[in-house]
Amino acid sequence: MSKYKEILSQEKIEQIERGKRIKYIRENELKMPKTKLAKEIGISGQFLGLVEEGKGNLVYRSVKKLRDLSGHSADYILYGLDDTVIAKTKSLLEQYDEEKIIKGIEMLKNFVSFLED
Repeated sequence: MSKYKEILSQEKIEQIERGKRIKYIRENELKMPKTKLAKEIGISGQFLGLVEEGKGNLVYRSVKKLRDLSGHSADYILYGLDDTVIAKTKSLLEQYDEEKIIKGIEMLKNFVSFLED
């Protein structure tokens, strides 16, 4: 298989997985029928069906609206990246003042430099 076909194949797999995530968000979290979510994010129900089947992609504006509705990050919607990390990190950092956070970052930088040597 050529490198070009491998890339296209990987992109198709990602598109299918993205569609599954969007469908899961719609059905299990937002509990919305396809037509209602489609209207909320500015597309047709038919096109949302294609996206959920992995046969279409949302444009930026629609991803942004879905992000705002669902509370998920665009990284989660598009790539499946864990978006709870941000909330967990914010929660942990709320326990410390700015000076302690800056010291912690400096310690982390030193640790990374140590690992790279």
